[in-house]
Amino acid sequence: MTDAGSPPGSGKPWGGRFTAGTDPAAEAFTSSLSFDRRLWLHDIRGSVAWAKALERAGLIDAAERAVIDKGLEAVGAELEGGRFTFRRELEDIHMNIERRLIEIAGEVGGKLHTGRSRNDQIALDERLYLRDVLGDLDAALEAVQSALLDQAERHREAPMPGYTHLQRAQPVLLAHHLLAYVCMLDRDRERFADCARRVNVLPLGSAALAGAAFAIDREALARDLGFAVPSSNSMDAVADRDYIAEFLAAAAVLGMHCSRLAADLALWASAEFGFVEFSDAFATGSSIMPQKKNPDVAELIRGKTGRLYGNLMAVLTTMKGLPLTYNSDMQEDKEPFFDTVDTLEGVLGVLPPMLESLTFRVDRMREAAGTFYSTATDLADYLVRKGMPFREAHEIVGRTVRHGLAEGKELGELSIEELRRFSSLIEKDVHAALTVEASLRARAVTGGTAPETGLCPRRLWQEGPDRGAGASRAGTAFRAARLGRGAHHRGQLVEPAHASRRLAAARPGPRATVQARRGAGCAAQARHALGRSGGGL
Repeated sequence: MTDAGSPPGSGKPWGGRFTAGTDPAAEAFTSSLSFDRRLWLHDIRGSVAWAKALERAGLIDAAERAVIDKGLEAVGAELEGGRFTFRRELEDIHMNIERRLIEIAGEVGGKLHTGRSRNDQIALDERLYLRDVLGDLDAALEAVQSALLDQAERHREAPMPGYTHLQRAQPVLLAHHLLAYVCMLDRDRERFADCARRVNVLPLGSAALAGAAFAIDREALARDLGFAVPSSNSMDAVADRDYIAEFLAAAAVLGMHCSRLAADLALWASAEFGFVEFSDAFATGSSIMPQKKNPDVAELIRGKTGRLYGNLMAVLTTMKGLPLTYNSDMQEDKEPFFDTVDTLEGVLGVLPPMLESLTFRVDRMREAAGTFYSTATDLADYLVRKGMPFREAHEIVGRTVRHGLAEGKELGELSIEELRRFSSLIEKDVHAALTVEASLRARAVTGGTAPETGLCPRRLWQEGPDRGAGASRAGTAFRAARLGRGAHHRGQLVEPAHASRRLAAARPGPRATVQARRGAGCAAQARHALGRSGGGL
């Protein structure tokens, strides 16, 4: 049968039930090929593993499997080389690959879909794709942390004003401020690592919804594809998109953290603050005002957080009213999912070099750290050490600040006589307690801003009390989730690459550089090719 609106001879894979062809507008509307084709590598990999499972179950013989494997390899080579002809009337990447396999391998190619549905097939492809994304994402986050730590080490003793309500509050170290973002990224890495454990469950073998009707060894299939376990309920396996929603939620939180960092830097770069200068390589000018140097890269990092939030809400909204099991609404999970991957690729690709190129104006920061009564709390603490209750000390220091404002003097500029008008407990040693350096030294509690002599910020972060509680396990968890793709990789960890190199190689365009290899042992392949706008992390 030939469908109306489709090229001659291009019958639908499900066309036997129908007597009329698909309306061209409906065909265009329902096709997902424009975006799901970035999953081709993972689809082929799943098909190779499925052919092996069919042979194990006695549904095909070794010779037939070899023909299928060779055909899939040829399809992969066409996709890799940009020679593959995509056919929209075949709806999606699964049917495009299957139809081409049948053209290459002949009738035996039609046996590949035995016991398998596109419902469990897409769930598999998305999980394989996301599993690789998560591993690359961890390396990218580590690169951002490293850039922050490098700046913190270069400025380990540089004070700056800390802020609450965007008002100067107390002196802190610049390194301490930067390490706050390192800690945020630690939590992000933990969230993604936790997500990776739930991603690493095999849906293949669930078929349309009730499970495969053949003796498929799903435990062996899970091992072949590097999954921890097969799914325990076939209906849940094909209806579930929690793994995407969870990834998008973690990505939204990460976006919020990157946005706050960008907001700090953009604010500090203003003339009103003057704490930092962006490299010309990461700033832009104005089309009308010649003097302008705008922190556009930081502003766009901040701005792109909105689309990360929107992608999360789009998927949650799509899923919220769906009865079990699969519904075509779920096709709408992919564009938000892929857009978030692409957005994170852009943000995390530009952040490390931008951070490394920043010039901090430490003299300006040091000057600002000691003004606007930033050591007022230290005066209250001084009185507490003399035996005064803190609430009373707070009231006295508040009156002292009011006096300083009226006289146009900072606390350190007030004489002993002026200070003793507010409390007889104040003695000649008070001024030593009101310096920026004294304020910093006083905060020597765990997690405080006090400089530790001989202990660099990188060690402070690595040896922090919360690191042992889980943060330091994030990278390990990721790499454990990415243990060997196939039996001959069992027990081996994927070697992490520098994120910027990996990210730079991730937009292959129409002539993808992916090395499509046969079998389940293809962990080293580039991850994402021929997507709508490129690859991904």
